Amino acid sequence: MSDLYGFEATNNRGETVSLADYQGKVLLIVNTASACGFTPQYEGLENLYKTYAAQGFEVLAFPCNQFGGQEQGSDAEIAQFCDLNFHISFPLFSKIEVNGDNTAPLFAYLKKNAKGLLGSERIKWNFTKFLVNRQGKVIKRFATATKPEQMTSAIEAALAE
Repeated sequence: MSDLYGFEATNNRGETVSLADYQGKVLLIVNTASACGFTPQYEGLENLYKTYAAQGFEVLAFPCNQFGGQEQGSDAEIAQFCDLNFHISFPLFSKIEVNGDNTAPLFAYLKKNAKGLLGSERIKWNFTKFLVNRQGKVIKRFATATKPEQMTSAIEAALAE
């Protein structure tokens, strides 16, 4: 698929969501996990969402259990964990795979359009983040260790486009 808005994903309630629903918004798409050293980034992601949502910004979280088995719960358990611990209000999707034979098509697209170090497409760990502009173009990939608050200037620039 050549257009981000042609993809669909399943939210954590089992409903199919078209990414076309997010057309015209700046997106931060993240693979997440509940039992990871980077899990506290949920708080920073929620802060970004609250700060910029009114300007057309969305965070889309996709739990993944491919890195150290750090997301073993069901979709309902993951949602409960996120609500109880971080009070997230941005969309949470169903658990997916981001590498290998069963890579979710959306993440295959993201990786192809924003490669990592040395041109690698492979996602190395939880909380890899992809910034998408209002036209649906993947404009930046952020490493796991990049804290949400370190992305504000890139998000603000995308919102201003």
